[in-house]
Amino acid sequence: AGPEFGEKAGHLFRVVKALYGLKASGRCWHNRLHDTLRSMNFFPSMAEEDIWMRDMGDHYEYIAVYVDDLLIASKDPKAITDALESSPINFKLKGTGPLSFHLGCDYFRDEDGTLCYGPRKYIDRMVQSYENLFGTKPSTKCTSPLEKNDHPELDTSELLDEDGIAQYQSLIGVLQWTITLGRFDIATAVMTMSGFRVAPRVGHMKRVRRICGYLLRFRDACIRIRMDKPDYSGLPETNHTWLRSVYGDVHEAIPRGTPSPKGKSVITSTYKDANLYHDVVTGRAVTGVLHYINKTPVDWFTRKQATVETATYGSEFSAARTAIEQIQGLRQTLRYLGVPIDG
Repeated sequence: AGPEFGEKAGHLFRVVKALYGLKASGRCWHNRLHDTLRSMNFFPSMAEEDIWMRDMGDHYEYIAVYVDDLLIASKDPKAITDALESSPINFKLKGTGPLSFHLGCDYFRDEDGTLCYGPRKYIDRMVQSYENLFGTKPSTKCTSPLEKNDHPELDTSELLDEDGIAQYQSLIGVLQWTITLGRFDIATAVMTMSGFRVAPRVGHMKRVRRICGYLLRFRDACIRIRMDKPDYSGLPETNHTWLRSVYGDVHEAIPRGTPSPKGKSVITSTYKDANLYHDVVTGRAVTGVLHYINKTPVDWFTRKQATVETATYGSEFSAARTAIEQIQGLRQTLRYLGVPIDG
């Protein structure tokens, strides 16, 4: 025992119970929760083992687990929390109730009653950290994350010192989590600026600070969860024959062992694009992909392409391949979650 123990200093203490810090603590908690949910007839989804499902006849109930945070989707979620708190489980739950805040993201309903989510409180905390770093709030004059046709890779301003590098990397980390929480409008800008984390320049820091100001200006931007299906009746239906091409006669692969689809069916839609010579130094294009379930954006992706394409066709084709692979993954995930898919 050290001097902080007063008259007990110098004594040899024996630990009776350690609450945190053991190497196996995470595994022990995972095993306990696994056994508990299994006993309640929940089973882990093959798409994501931390999403638990329970067959309710005409639909499924879900529990999404992040360590010890639970997000419950059910017609009667209180019955589940009551079961977790009662004997023999006896979990001590706190903060139970209708979804309003989870993992840094705010959930609320707009004036139409539509469920929305966005990182409002997280942006507020980002602004506080920004003030601690720079002594002022970020400027809200900008209406876009970066200027149009900006090329940060051509910046020749002075390199940041060690403190500046640490500040830069801290802001990039905060912005990346903001994207995860739904602000995909800054995804390409943050992806671009994160490429300079090792040796950022003064000009790069100004651009990152601009992104922070853009977020503060549009703090209330959010994703509206709209589950009505899009109307594609106006699109022409063209049946292509690929038999004489390298693609052949292919069909969508349907996985085995998926749970029976229950509930309302959904339509998946994907938008993709490519920006040729996004990086004029390396010549690499950037891919952007946005996935929808019905009318709700659910996943987004932006990254520099691995190859250097010399024409728009090549960069668009590369982006299409990436989008197709992600579409396959999204549709397989939905099937393993027991969601019926149209088309």
